[in-house]
Amino acid sequence: MKLEGSLTDAAVLEELGKRLARARISSSLTQADLANRAAVGKRTVERIESGESVQLISLIRVLRVLGLLEAFDAIAPDEGPSPMEMLERRGKVRRRVSSRSLQKGSTPKDRISGPTSTPWRWGDER
Repeated sequence: MKLEGSLTDAAVLEELGKRLARARISSSLTQADLANRAAVGKRTVERIESGESVQLISLIRVLRVLGLLEAFDAIAPDEGPSPMEMLERRGKVRRRVSSRSLQKGSTPKDRISGPTSTPWRWGDER
């Protein structure tokens, strides 16, 4: 199954769990072996593989043992500021985003949650 934005959170967790189970099996590790090497409980490995939610630190430990931690570079590459941005900011690195810059609509990448004309309120979920 291809992971895409239209999948539910539960479907993504389930697919990731299946993939990690396949990676564990191809590494010839039992769940207990993986848990021991990752310094997590066997139940944690079971939860990951069944698509249940776990702590991020546990997932990182399991990914490290399976040799998959480097895959996070593909998910969130370490992008530094561009040379032009460094010139414009006189060498200072941008550390936060103000709501004012989002309203200006500087770039689509900055607008993660969509238009800011109507503030979100509890109960507005769809």
